[in-house]
Amino acid sequence: MSRGTATVADGAVVVPARRRAQLRLVPVAGAVWAAALISTLLPAAAAPVALALWGACLAALCGLLAAARREHRTPRVRRRRMRAAVVLALLLAASAAVGSHVALAQPARAEVERFALGGGRAVVFDATVAGKVETRASGEWEFDAVATHVSTGAVADAVRIDVTVRVQPSRVDRAPLLDVGSAVEVSGTARPGASGARAVLAVNASRGVRVLSAPQGVLAVAGELRRGLVRAAGGLPAPGAELIPGLAVGDTSAVSAELDAAMKRSSLSHLTAVSGSNCAIVVGLAFGAVAAVGGSRRARVTVASAALFGFVLLVTAEPSVVRAAAMAGIAMLGVLLGRTGMGMGVLSLAVTVLLVGDPWLSGSLGFALSTVATASLLLFARPLAAGLERWMPRPLALALSVPLAAQLACGPLLLGVTPSVPLYGVLANLLAAPAAPIATVLGLTACVAAPLPWLQSGLTALAWLPASWIAGAATTFSALPGDQIPWLSGWPGVLCLAVVGSAVAIAIALPPTGSTRQRRVRLVAVFLLAAVTGVSAGGAALSSVAGRWTLPSSWSILACDVGQGDAVLLRSGQAVALVDAGPEPARLEACLARAGVQRIDLLLLTHFDLDHVGGVAAVADRVGTALHGPAGSPEASAVLSLLEGGGARMVSARAGLTGSLGDARWRVLWPPPRSRAFEAGNDASVVLDVRGGGMPAALFLGDLSASPQRALAASAVLDPPYDLVKVAHHGSADQDPDLYAGAQPALALITVGENRYGHPRAEVLDALSLLGARIARTDRAGAIAVWRDGEALRVWRERGSDVGPAG
Repeated sequence: MSRGTATVADGAVVVPARRRAQLRLVPVAGAVWAAALISTLLPAAAAPVALALWGACLAALCGLLAAARREHRTPRVRRRRMRAAVVLALLLAASAAVGSHVALAQPARAEVERFALGGGRAVVFDATVAGKVETRASGEWEFDAVATHVSTGAVADAVRIDVTVRVQPSRVDRAPLLDVGSAVEVSGTARPGASGARAVLAVNASRGVRVLSAPQGVLAVAGELRRGLVRAAGGLPAPGAELIPGLAVGDTSAVSAELDAAMKRSSLSHLTAVSGSNCAIVVGLAFGAVAAVGGSRRARVTVASAALFGFVLLVTAEPSVVRAAAMAGIAMLGVLLGRTGMGMGVLSLAVTVLLVGDPWLSGSLGFALSTVATASLLLFARPLAAGLERWMPRPLALALSVPLAAQLACGPLLLGVTPSVPLYGVLANLLAAPAAPIATVLGLTACVAAPLPWLQSGLTALAWLPASWIAGAATTFSALPGDQIPWLSGWPGVLCLAVVGSAVAIAIALPPTGSTRQRRVRLVAVFLLAAVTGVSAGGAALSSVAGRWTLPSSWSILACDVGQGDAVLLRSGQAVALVDAGPEPARLEACLARAGVQRIDLLLLTHFDLDHVGGVAAVADRVGTALHGPAGSPEASAVLSLLEGGGARMVSARAGLTGSLGDARWRVLWPPPRSRAFEAGNDASVVLDVRGGGMPAALFLGDLSASPQRALAASAVLDPPYDLVKVAHHGSADQDPDLYAGAQPALALITVGENRYGHPRAEVLDALSLLGARIARTDRAGAIAVWRDGEALRVWRERGSDVGPAG
């Protein structure tokens, strides 16, 4: 048996000395991560915590020196105690360094408070773009920047703070020049960043972003190389062409919303997020090239380090890239010193160094996923492969163990993104794995071959083949029935999935013929998995075909639980309308199946943000009339073309338009016809008034912000009181309280899911409560049904209290 393989004796796992040596630094990394989280979430406590840790570190060092002077009976005991003392001292010193970093940075971060930026006050920043420009579900662009000057009203001063900027693409002047390293002027409003985030402020660039200067030097070269690869891939057939830049350099700007959703649902999106495998390929190619020409160890490490540095510049320093690069750098140092094979030790040291240098990485989901995935491969892939060999050939077991280990470890963290578990993720990764490195190598070579267009075109065409294979795997598996298993959200869901993942690992890794203790542990794990399988199957049935038995039969309005998005069904007689389609097809399909809805007589798309139209594919071929807001983008045109191709009659909504739904009547209250004051997007959301025929009087506000809300309230088109008002924009802070006061809602419906924006905002909830409105939220209540029972308004919640009056 090899030196690194664990053995079993009397039911206990015996870990070899080499493996124990690798694990010594794991407590250091864990403690530093905890210290970083505490310090960034509670920055006021960072200084006293750091002082206490430095004191403890000094005490540990004194104890270490005292122990070194003592004589022990055996050298082995002395070495063991010395190692433990060194690890403890390192743990305390690194944790204290993290706290000191946060404490020293806090005065500059707190300085922005003197500008009093709250309350929607206009502000202008001069900044430098520090992160990739990415498209969010709302269609907005988002990027990290370092602000160097801020002005608001008569106050202006130099600063140096991290900010996150969100802006509509149409409001970016000289948009092609917006890239990492660009100097920009950002105009809009700002609010404090999320607790524990690196960004001190979250800036809504409602007045636009002006690019003052393009990136310079190596950043300009790197940006042009990335754009060149995107252009080279643009002439090839989709969807494979869309993935080439992402697989090679992490540029997902060309990936369509449909393909992005398919990649996420099939657990393949990590392939377009540059991480350890990409860095390993770059370092490996550089090592191999120098070794082929007879280069020394020092030459190989030097060239590989230079290649790694250039690669990080090319793809930008995302959290997963930083983790992978640091780990590769430490591993190359081990090669230079002749000490290799210390995987977990290298990972732990890399995490420690990075968190000391940037404590705010501790709250980054990307950094956590990258670290946990790497650790799972180092610790669990081999035992899982050994267990799988009992049922399949060794090569297949080895190939399957890698995605299985990553899936089991990362699954609980991914629940923060969407509360569901991909059923086919491991199989999709198994099929995509052989194609990913080929596409990466060919795409990366094509990227740096930009000076030779003929060579770049040829290499990009070759990369298209494996990229198309991966895209085909994503679209195929995401379209299979039951591809997502609904799961509990929040911490209860995380803990439950962690327990289930551990049970899966135990059931596979432990032999059925082991010791009595092992057999008992394995039996408990198998029993737990059987119970979870039964519950999941029952839950899937209740959320689909059998679900209509659990819904009140008399519902008139049904808010689907689709996460952070809108999808609300209206029913009058036999006619059914759908207001928006949510962020993805699967959750909308589940809601429609549960409600027993086969045909959508009227589909209203209030606007074309992805969290409102992402699920359109679920109803594309069963819509009678599609009523839609202003279509001001290619993505909007694609959605309308999909509906029109499915046979829907297209109608552009404008204020004054009316119609019927069964015995109910509807009116469009917003946007005004031919108005240029509010461009396509949130502020031009279609606002709908529905009532009559037994339907509760309802007002649907889309994602309207405060400014158009004030205009709507002043237009005198509201017909209060309303039984139900769908609160705008998931309960964001950008609301006009006077509109809600004028609407006089009995029930305030908030369609919202897990999110990082703080929706719904506490001040909005307080304002609605002061009006006497009862609040119903899909993130807490799940699906919500509303109907009239004589003069009473009834509300049913999937979770929490059962049927009750609205007031």
